[in-house]
Amino acid sequence: MSDNKVFMIFQDTADARPFIEALTQENPAANVVHQPGMVRFEALGKLGITREVVEELAGREIDLQEMHLTLISLSGNVDEDDDYFRITRH
Repeated sequence: MSDNKVFMIFQDTADARPFIEALTQENPAANVVHQPGMVRFEALGKLGITREVVEELAGREIDLQEMHLTLISLSGNVDEDDDYFRITRH
């Protein structure tokens, strides 16, 4: 395992879908693993999403804090505000 690997794991639910799709779209180099009931994103160094992309995919206004309702786990240093959510490891 690489020392700078980060990951995020989501429940595979309709509520999580805009966040899953945004992570897929905004992190093309990430490894996406679909497992029963969950979706895992792994990458080297960083993963992130922006509120603008999530809102576009959801078709409504989004508070990025909603992501925590379907987030199972993550690994990395969290950097967030109202417009983005990122995890990094250097």
